[in-house]
Amino acid sequence: MIVDERIVTFINSLDTKNSEILETIESEALAASVPIIRREMQSFLKTLLMIKKPMRILEVGTAVGFSALLMSECAPEGCRITTIENYDKRIPIARENFRRAGREEQITLIEGDAAEVMKTLEGPYDFIFMDAAKGQYIHYLPEALRLLPEGGVLVSDNVMQDGDVIESRFAVERRNRTIHARMREYLYELKHNDALVTSIIPLGDGVAVSVKRDSGPTDSVAADVNLAECGAAEEIKRQEGTENGKTS
Repeated sequence: MIVDERIVTFINSLDTKNSEILETIESEALAASVPIIRREMQSFLKTLLMIKKPMRILEVGTAVGFSALLMSECAPEGCRITTIENYDKRIPIARENFRRAGREEQITLIEGDAAEVMKTLEGPYDFIFMDAAKGQYIHYLPEALRLLPEGGVLVSDNVMQDGDVIESRFAVERRNRTIHARMREYLYELKHNDALVTSIIPLGDGVAVSVKRDSGPTDSVAADVNLAECGAAEEIKRQEGTENGKTS
């Protein structure tokens, strides 16, 4: 864990229950050792959705459909959710869970490799939740940026890899070194890409929240500055001309 376990336990003890269907699906997933988003991440995701109020959501990594259903309950009425899953064994379970929850019309599940599926999608999606193969996040990012509008939110879950991401590559097991390197590259890109403003938060197993910059105001400000500079230059020339006239 990347956060003191006692603090997490205390925070989760304050939490209220989810809907009955979500509680049931969560119990079933945990019993089958299927990873789903942690309790503290669930609360955080609900809060982000209440703030953003997205009308189109893209989820990369469906698993058994728990997080898609959680988002469907917190998003505004009329919100549409597209979710992508590549693991054959989980796809029918997710579809059945959407049916059980009565959300099969709201949630569209697309089967396939997210890197390929995302290329076929048409945006914008004003909220993207990334919770798939961690070593692939860096490969999903270009399409995520294309699909996000200005002001759109990208949430990337489990970015700390149980704390391994801060370690030297030589301190990480050899079989995990590729994922380790790719995640570090991904986090660097999130923080240094001019199109994004990103905060990396030590919540759950680490979550990165990125907002796509609004280029409009920046261009407008630059234009205003250029106009002001031109105006100032013209005023200086005018004053110099007046002074020269007085001198002569």
